[in-house]
Amino acid sequence: MSPMRTLLAAVLSLSTASAWAQLPDTEADAPEPAKAEQEKAEAPVTVAPCASALPALRTPLAFMPGEVLEFDLDAMGAQAGTMTMRVHKPKDGHLPIQVEAQTNTFFSKVRRVRGSATAYLHPRTLRPRRYVEDTMENEQRRKVEVAFGQKERTVKVDYQFGQRPKGQFNYTFDKDGLDVAGAIYLMRQLPLKDDLPVCFDVYGVRRMWRMQGSVVKREQVTTPLGQFNAWHLKGVAVRLDRPKQQREVHVWISDDARRLPLAAVGTIDLGAVRATLTAVSRPGEKPQKSEGEETMKW
Repeated sequence: MSPMRTLLAAVLSLSTASAWAQLPDTEADAPEPAKAEQEKAEAPVTVAPCASALPALRTPLAFMPGEVLEFDLDAMGAQAGTMTMRVHKPKDGHLPIQVEAQTNTFFSKVRRVRGSATAYLHPRTLRPRRYVEDTMENEQRRKVEVAFGQKERTVKVDYQFGQRPKGQFNYTFDKDGLDVAGAIYLMRQLPLKDDLPVCFDVYGVRRMWRMQGSVVKREQVTTPLGQFNAWHLKGVAVRLDRPKQQREVHVWISDDARRLPLAAVGTIDLGAVRATLTAVSRPGEKPQKSEGEETMKW
């Protein structure tokens, strides 16, 4: 969630940004509250639709097969683990984006997670056709396979946790339906500018969320890889079937040809979560890697 329910609620949006690094989110996965009868008596709450679809994407793509991005994941002010995002060669007409994440020894005392997620994107529109997760959380295996019907605007979720019976969810989306792993790559191709509205539906943690946000402004940020001019995007991911559950998300994307996702900050049940880019490897370019001493500043 990210791959694993671990991918960030940061990206949940804006990537899902929740995406991006969705560290396991027990609240998102919790059963309906006991006071359900009381809630039934109240008027149902709905989430406002996106005012417009996402704008046409920029070309050429800022990334390519062979690009590998490495991130540090922080939760509650302490390093929680690492995450790697990798672009694979096109296969069967799709562009596979793989995200792998794992908690470190310290955070594993709270929740031990290791897993991967792969989004199969259309090579031009960057919309997903399939999204799969395979995660081990505290020795329990979680497998999820999601099928997107872009024409029908449907999302079919098949899942199984441990030895429990298999389950299924069926959702629909409004104007744009993304997954948490692929959403950040689509965001890298947006024609970013001040006040640009950004709104889309995104799958994460077995649920659909509506990410509503905008570009805040262009800022200069200091990262473990150096200083960058970057676009700051801010949004709120709202769970469509339980609108009271929301996640604020901030994402910084470099304002250059590479459009690197420099950092994402979000909130989950454990508190604030951050993913910070620490290494970049791209075909034909000299690899970049932090020395481990710098901190993110903006």
